[in-house]
Amino acid sequence: MKIAVLGAGAIGSLFGGLLSLNNDVTLIGRKEHVSEIMKNGLRITGKTNLIVYPKAVYRIEGVNEPPDILIVTVKSYDTESAIREAVDIVGDKTIVLSLQNGIDNIQTITSYIEADKVLAGTTTEAVTFLRAGTIEHTGKGLTSIGEINGRSTSRLKKISEIFNSVGLTTKITENIWDEIWSKAIINSCINPITAVFDIKNGEIIKHPILYSIAETICRESTKVAVARGMEISEEDELKKLRQVIENTSENYSSMVQSLRKRKPTEIDSIN
Repeated sequence: MKIAVLGAGAIGSLFGGLLSLNNDVTLIGRKEHVSEIMKNGLRITGKTNLIVYPKAVYRIEGVNEPPDILIVTVKSYDTESAIREAVDIVGDKTIVLSLQNGIDNIQTITSYIEADKVLAGTTTEAVTFLRAGTIEHTGKGLTSIGEINGRSTSRLKKISEIFNSVGLTTKITENIWDEIWSKAIINSCINPITAVFDIKNGEIIKHPILYSIAETICRESTKVAVARGMEISEEDELKKLRQVIENTSENYSSMVQSLRKRKPTEIDSIN
């Protein structure tokens, strides 16, 4: 299977790196990261420990032919510009899968690519970008994928099998929008708190006042989701909040990592 990963940062590198064990993978990322991968391979440490050798390019033009799957992992604020460029490598049979934070990426993607080519997904895999060529897999999680119209299809089953075969635990859901909102709710609780205090996710539980704030945000965000027609319960989200914090306790959220690099955050897409 030919797979291209658009946005090979922390999450994109983990998925692309593991998928390269059984597939023809091309990572599209920043020049310094790409150069290191081309020279010495991609080093994954932590919960997963190996060095892999996917192809890597820093320009869309470096992808020579349309992939079977294009996995989109760019930051939400880069979605439009990235997809506008990626249109040139999306073939008639290419499947585009978004594994991004936030709730507005699918709408942006389908403004440029036919909706019947687009799948949506979420993941709770926890990854930290350590330096060019090296990432740390800090917490194993669950990836959910689904058709944006809620149907169950054979292509979902195929992608799920490919992901699971390399250790990326993946399930198919007919309620992907509920999953996307649920992920956004949890991110809205964890990311800004960890970013303000420059702390790992697990620190939230260690400090009662921070956890109290996270619970308050969770309740408010859930009310917003329900008002938008999502079938999500406050009790379930509060349980999930604690579970995700515990499972990713050693992870620095993407928002912390962005601030440390002096880059924009996804605060507008998440909160």
